[in-house]
Amino acid sequence: MANVYSKEYQSFLDKLKKARLDVEMSQRDAAKRFRRPQSFISRSETGESRVDVVDLTRFAEIYKKPVTYFFPTTSSKNKT
Repeated sequence: MANVYSKEYQSFLDKLKKARLDVEMSQRDAAKRFRRPQSFISRSETGESRVDVVDLTRFAEIYKKPVTYFFPTTSSKNKT
């Protein structure tokens, strides 16, 4: 299956999963903390469902990461 996401969004998805693994939490554990089904975590990590800003804030809280962790550190598009 080909990757249909931009490089930046794929990086975000990778960081989302890594953040969960960094705190040694299973998808099921994260889902319990979120009070959502495990499939919500899976769909978020694979990009099947887009993560909105409210959920991102909650992911950051649960995974003990600053929200900025999930963003690229630099962007060549913004340089002049």
